[in-house]
Amino acid sequence: MPTQQFVLVSYDIVSDARRRKVMKTLEGFGRRVQYSVFECLLSASQIVDLQRKLKKLAGSDDSLRFYFISADDVKRIALLGGANVTADRPYILH
Repeated sequence: MPTQQFVLVSYDIVSDARRRKVMKTLEGFGRRVQYSVFECLLSASQIVDLQRKLKKLAGSDDSLRFYFISADDVKRIALLGGANVTADRPYILH
């Protein structure tokens, strides 16, 4: 199994239609943890695929950010409330 990387993706999309498309795309790669933030556990090829798909959707006035978090730093994530850090890749049915 390929090595997976923990990636936090956040977005600020101006258009409602583009925002919905970005959100739906991200749902196929990770778990929504806040309104415009997803936690993803991805292989290198999945990261390339996700970025390619999102690049096609993003407008020039939109912002998408990818934060690559090491395994050691994932262990240090502090949570308040009833939240959990994404531990496993979600099951995706095609």
